[in-house]
Amino acid sequence: MGPTWKQRVLSTLLGATVASGLTTLILILVEATSVLLPTDTKFGVVFDAGSTHTSLFVYRWPADKQNSTGVVSQALACQVKGPGISSYASDPAQAGESLQGCLEEALVIIPQAKHQETPAFLGATAGMRLLSQKNGSQATAIFAAVSQALGRSPLDFRGAELLTGQDEGAFGWITINYVLGRLVQYSFSGEWIRPLEGTLVGALDMGGASTQITFVPRGPILDESSQATFRLYGSEHRVYTHSYLCFGHDQMLTRLLAQLVQASPGPLVCHPCYHRGYRAMLSLATLYESPCVHTPPPQHGAGNLTVEGMGSPTACVSAIQGLFNFSGCEGRGHCTFDGVYQPPVQGQFYAFSSFYYTFAFLNLTSKQPLATVNTTVWEFCQRPWKQVEASARGQERWLRDYCASGLYILTLLLEGYGFSEETWPSIEFRKQVGGTSIGWTLGYMLNLTSMIPAAVPAQWRAQSYGVWAAGAGFMVLTLGATLGAAAVHLLWPHS
Repeated sequence: MGPTWKQRVLSTLLGATVASGLTTLILILVEATSVLLPTDTKFGVVFDAGSTHTSLFVYRWPADKQNSTGVVSQALACQVKGPGISSYASDPAQAGESLQGCLEEALVIIPQAKHQETPAFLGATAGMRLLSQKNGSQATAIFAAVSQALGRSPLDFRGAELLTGQDEGAFGWITINYVLGRLVQYSFSGEWIRPLEGTLVGALDMGGASTQITFVPRGPILDESSQATFRLYGSEHRVYTHSYLCFGHDQMLTRLLAQLVQASPGPLVCHPCYHRGYRAMLSLATLYESPCVHTPPPQHGAGNLTVEGMGSPTACVSAIQGLFNFSGCEGRGHCTFDGVYQPPVQGQFYAFSSFYYTFAFLNLTSKQPLATVNTTVWEFCQRPWKQVEASARGQERWLRDYCASGLYILTLLLEGYGFSEETWPSIEFRKQVGGTSIGWTLGYMLNLTSMIPAAVPAQWRAQSYGVWAAGAGFMVLTLGATLGAAAVHLLWPHS
């Protein structure tokens, strides 16, 4: 027997009540979360003018949450064709022209109506730091050329500048902790609070000409020149940071070869880090152009040089160790090399740029134990050149250097920075986090646009109310739907 007309009417009324409640709830949710939904989008552009190449990054964020956390995302990463801008010392105008291709890609990504309000920056790092030391007038000419080229764009170009090594390390630290959401946390009580102690991560960066280490030490920082202080989201952060010029990937390889040439009696150099069977002709003049090479060219001429690979990781490590002045730390505590002060490493670290690219090629980015990493690098170094070539087609440009790079990273991290077998698992080798490239550029833009406030913005309390209201509305909907279903169940007869 079917339901009576009274039961049908009551069921209809209950259904209408639930539907009405749902409509009301939707309106409440829209109102409550309106402060959380972006009404507009802003953009920012940063050129990373490194020693070996220049990259452009386009970032975007909701305008109505400009001071919130974790809202900036990467819209574009473009690598400029050609070498770094410091390579255009003899033709500065070309440095500016080289940026046009990536700039055009950025202008396509950014809506035309927003071009004039989009800030654009260019930051130059160790390559230009070296050129500034070698020839200040050439460096000035290059900065003028890139400023002129970018100043002609429709973007709000705010200038090109030379970053210090300390800035490069500090901005990289801000970037990684920002994208990981470690600078501020939202509590259950509706408050924005400083993160728990130990959640902030350290940054290990390696470019072509310099390498940086930045982290929050456990104790005080005893050397003020290596301390950077930030006030972010109402919390003060003191980090240790140091940049080692001439210890970047490319300059390390150049210094290593120059050291081997110096020790060679003739124009034939046996390179322990190159694979057995590798043989090439290299220009001596190019080698000694680097400001990081302080030894004079050999007396047997400044022409070409023949280099043969030995494939000996033992001899390679010995040669790499010769690039460090470990004796400068004898009798001194908290010291790395070249007499540089550093507190003991602690906490989790993210290693990026050349750290990542080298270990990615060697398939060592999955947090393998140190013993596995050592074995893998040593076995790779001992492979014949023909076997290495055959297994990595299309990577010939860098192929001969991966052995030296892998052993250099191990030497730097273990003997230099002081990581051990126990602390090795704390290092993650990463290129991106959540689709955002790790490096100094995002931290640089956040700083120059004042997007990370020194104090917690008052409007966040309104946002936290929105979250609470939405949550309460959901509970009302759940309760209403449950009661409605129960009433229908009671009124409807069962078979």
